[in-house]
Amino acid sequence: LGTTKSLEFCNLRESMAGKYSKEINEQKASDKNNNQVEFRIAKLNQVWEKAIRMQLAPVRLSELHSDLKIQEKDELQWKKLKAEGLDEDGEREAKLRRNFNIILAKYGMDGKKDTRALDSNRLKDHDVKDGDTFDDPRLDKLWNKAKTSGKFSDEELQTLQREFHHHKDKINEYNIVMDTVSRTEEIHKNVISPLEGDMKEHVLHQKHADLKQRMRGLNQGFERLRKITHEGYGADSEFKEPRVIELWEMAKRSNLTEVELDSLKEELRHFETKVEKHQHYQEQLELSHQKLKHVEALGDNEHTMRNKEKYNALAEKAREMGYKMKKHLQDLTNKISQNGLQHNEL
Repeated sequence: LGTTKSLEFCNLRESMAGKYSKEINEQKASDKNNNQVEFRIAKLNQVWEKAIRMQLAPVRLSELHSDLKIQEKDELQWKKLKAEGLDEDGEREAKLRRNFNIILAKYGMDGKKDTRALDSNRLKDHDVKDGDTFDDPRLDKLWNKAKTSGKFSDEELQTLQREFHHHKDKINEYNIVMDTVSRTEEIHKNVISPLEGDMKEHVLHQKHADLKQRMRGLNQGFERLRKITHEGYGADSEFKEPRVIELWEMAKRSNLTEVELDSLKEELRHFETKVEKHQHYQEQLELSHQKLKHVEALGDNEHTMRNKEKYNALAEKAREMGYKMKKHLQDLTNKISQNGLQHNEL
């Protein structure tokens, strides 16, 4: 069994490569009037068009595009399942709705004027600033302790700061899901039909299970940050990127064999390279945008056209790479969860 799963891990990258290019190269979608649109689902196009009207910063816009692409893929898969009579309990549908709510809140489109939106335009999150806060007293206290401990080199402090920001984003996501659960419970109280009540009871149960899992992840994440702050990074620190570190920690807890872990470690190294490459393109996109604004202000039409073409090409590349990276993250997360489950059940 171990060998089979190890082979699955080894082949993961190869099997996904074809899927990515196929999905990315699919023809653009069209609406009812045969006009080209960005997505094949109307509500996703509405979100995208609203984001353009809001003039989201280039990197935020690129990140949103990748998130919407993942949502589109998941919703189209779900529609197929539903047509085949699967997802009778509505569990996957509820999860899709939850993910969509997270996207809206993440980019400030949920109609709430608060400070909860996730800041994914942090290109310079590796610049360590004295006044940096994480809107969480426990994180702030821990971060100040890490900064003044003398245990970390500048590079390690940059890595740790990214981990702190990643944890802050996870807290924000948890709060978004908590909000949707609270709203569902309010609606649930006003249900009259017992049959409808049973269905809503099930959806609520799923949401609470999701919250529980997220809280467990937050506790484990905070415990890791606390341990590193006290002890420093050990010689066995495998990765630098928070998302990769999170996957690796998850894999170590999932009772995989040494052979499987070695295989996964190699896969995660490739994934980390992909994350770093994506970040590089995001930085280039931001620089290109600044240059374009500068040239536009000078009123040089020829230069503006050239810079606009370069900017659009970079934006397209950043979106494509963002989608590939998030899809790879999704596949790896599912893979580790499923293997961990199989192990724990045996």
